[in-house]
This record gives sequence, C-alpha cells and structure tokens, in this order.
Amino acid sequence: MGTFSSFGLNQAYHERYEKLGDRLSDVGKTLDWDVFRPLLESMYANKSGKGGHPNVDVILMFKIQLLEVWYNLSDLAVEREIYDRLSFWHFLGCPDKIPDNSTIWLFRERMSESGVDTLVWQEFQRQLDLKGLKIEQGMIQDATFVYAEPGHCKKDTPRGEQAKTRRDKDGKIMSKNGKMHYGYKLHTIMDTTHDLIRRIETTTANVHDSQVDLSEEGEVVYRDRGYQGAKCKGYSATMKRGARGHPIGIRDKLRNMRISRKRSKGERPYAVIKNIFHAGLVKVTTLQRVRVKNMMAAFCYNIYQLKTIDLKKAGA
Repeated sequence: MGTFSSFGLNQAYHERYEKLGDRLSDVGKTLDWDVFRPLLESMYANKSGKGGHPNVDVILMFKIQLLEVWYNLSDLAVEREIYDRLSFWHFLGCPDKIPDNSTIWLFRERMSESGVDTLVWQEFQRQLDLKGLKIEQGMIQDATFVYAEPGHCKKDTPRGEQAKTRRDKDGKIMSKNGKMHYGYKLHTIMDTTHDLIRRIETTTANVHDSQVDLSEEGEVVYRDRGYQGAKCKGYSATMKRGARGHPIGIRDKLRNMRISRKRSKGERPYAVIKNIFHAGLVKVTTLQRVRVKNMMAAFCYNIYQLKTIDLKKAGA
C-alpha cells in the first residue's frame, strides 16, 4: 500500500469513522504495545536476513490475533476484513503490508509451541499493576467449559499424534448436571475490585474445578460449592454443601449467601467471552492451541473491562 493511499485512508478514517466513535481505537491506546515486542520476537531464534526472523511486525501479528477473538473471525476472514474495514486497519497501525492467513496461523502456532503466550499474559498483568489496578480486596475463582468439535469418528479412532482426522485431538468428555460436555475448561481468578482476570489456566474438560488452585497466599478467595475440600493457598471463602442425610445448618446457609453475593459477578467474564466474543467454541485441535486461544479471550476481556473502568471514572 503506497504512501499516498495510506494518507488518503487516514484522512477518510479521521473525517468519517472516528467521529462516530471507535472502540478499537480506544482499546489501542489502553496499553503500551511495544513492551510485548521482545517477548514475541524471542520466538524467532534466527534474526539474520537469511531467514527465521518474521518479515511482518510481531505487534501487528499479535493485534490480528486479538481481532480474531474480538470479532469471532477465522484466519481467512480476518485477512479479508483488514482490507475492508478502516477501523481494523487503523487499530493495526496503518500497515503498508497485510499478512496472509497462513502467516497469521503460523504466528499463533509458534506462540503455542514456544509458550510465549504465558509471558505475554504475565507482562499484561504487570501493566495492569502499573495502572494502579492492583489486587486489593479479594479474588473470585471459577471455571467454564470451552467446547470443541468432537467430529464423527468412532470412539476407538486414534487420537493425539496418531490421529489422522481434523477432529479435536486432546479434548475430553465431562458429565455435569446430567449433560455431556466435550472439550476443555478455562479456569480463571479475577479480583473483586476491578473485575479483571488476573490468572488463567486451561485444562481438558474432565479436570475437576477443585484440582486447580489459582490463589496466592494472603488472598481471600471466593469459590462455589464445587471447590469444597479443595486446597487453597489463600484464605478459602468456599461455599459449603451438605451430604445425603447431613444437610448444612442455618449458619452455613447464611455464610453461603454472603459468599454468593461476593462471587456472583465472577460470571461476567464468561458472559463477555462467550456472548460478545463468541469464544466458547474453539476450532483448534490441541490443548496447546486452546491455551493460546483462551489467553487471547481473557486478554480481550481485560481490555474490554479497562474501557468499562474508564467510562465509570468519567461518569463519577
């Protein structure tokens, strides 16, 4: 894309689209994107001109991954939309070159194989702390199913590395409340002050919620009945449940009500991720890839929530 064309598109954006309100533009100003650059570039060992170093800016590539989650787009669809939508092009920094869908896929694949997504998430948390959004009162831990396509193969069809099918390779089946769930789980812990997701973990669907402890020492952690008896590094504010012939007493019922009021807003991140981003169903086929997708979904939720925090401050 030539300089003159870029100038013309920029003019069109500022004269027309920006006046209508551009949430993407606001999101783009929320974070210091350059601090993610060395982390993402660390995925490429050979940085010489002979190969290995990405020929497309890594921040551009990372932002494209976020666009895919934010608008529920495939690699091919997001490539088309970048060419078609001024807001996308502006959010990406008005690039002269747009990567094709295979390059977009390879970038995400490299993230899943290298584990850089974990470092990116940690850096994001550091930025939240620098904004004065540190954990103050307590935490809410919960988990939600992230569904995958089981395909139409028989049960005994090889899975994992031996699988010769496009169906999901690592997902598991879990029965809950009489319903079968196939795929994975996204485990999160969010703070009760700013409603931001602070830690995440991805497991297969058959891993019980109580097997994952995302708390840290000194934190008060509000959890539902499913975590009863589970270990907790922080102070466990876990709802109690009765057993057959041993119902809970009035004290425990009142305690459950207090905890329920505290942890009820812990469902909001999942509502945003599933109902706004439509990220409750994944098309990728391994646990590593789902982990990256879940990190992107949680990342998008947090920047969505940052905008909500700013709006609340403006209205205060």
